[in-house]
Amino acid sequence: MPDRKRPLIVMWIVPLMIGLVGFNRVTHSPNYAMYRAVDIVQLLGSGVCFGAAMVGVIFMLRGR
Repeated sequence: MPDRKRPLIVMWIVPLMIGLVGFNRVTHSPNYAMYRAVDIVQLLGSGVCFGAAMVGVIFMLRGR
């Protein structure tokens, strides 16, 4: 019987690593100090919505 826990862990680790790499790139940008808090919150909200939509499309294509 296959281990069902492994795909769940991979499903969280891969996006987390991609997000951390992107966040690291942004924080080392010289323009980082010019970002306003409202812009950062809007970008985070957009990212969450795009991520939820992507997960929905993947589940739809997998037939769940």
